Amino acid sequence: SEERLRGDARDLGLAYTEVPFELDFDVWSTRNACAAADLREGRGRPIWGVLYEVPDYLIRRETSGERKSLDAIEGERYECRAIRVRRPDTTPVAGDVITYTVRNPEAGLRTSIEYASHIIYGLRAHGAPDEYLAYVKERVIANNPDLAAQVGLL
Repeated sequence: SEERLRGDARDLGLAYTEVPFELDFDVWSTRNACAAADLREGRGRPIWGVLYEVPDYLIRRETSGERKSLDAIEGERYECRAIRVRRPDTTPVAGDVITYTVRNPEAGLRTSIEYASHIIYGLRAHGAPDEYLAYVKERVIANNPDLAAQVGLL
């Protein structure tokens, strides 16, 4: 969503969740024409991602004015929730950190190599651990086995 916030989101670097989640692909993205990523609670492992600082007024529909808010970008299918994350050196990130998780996950949806590449290249560019990149690749292949050969090249 960074490009959709027109440069107002500031990249704060890599972080990982304090509680375990499973990376899943269980919601249809019309924009990407494939299943999009989701964090499923209660199983899995810490999830790595890029932390962005977004101005408060751009998070909620009620305060974003003519601009598209994060709530609007993520849509009604997602729930905004507070999470705790840590920096790669294990330092806790202070303040409010939010993510969006799918309200009604759907089974049987398939992601695409383009979408998976975007996630993997972004994580790699930010220095995510190799073992985590391997996990993401495993989850993509579990979601869409037809992508195994292509994911192996990422």
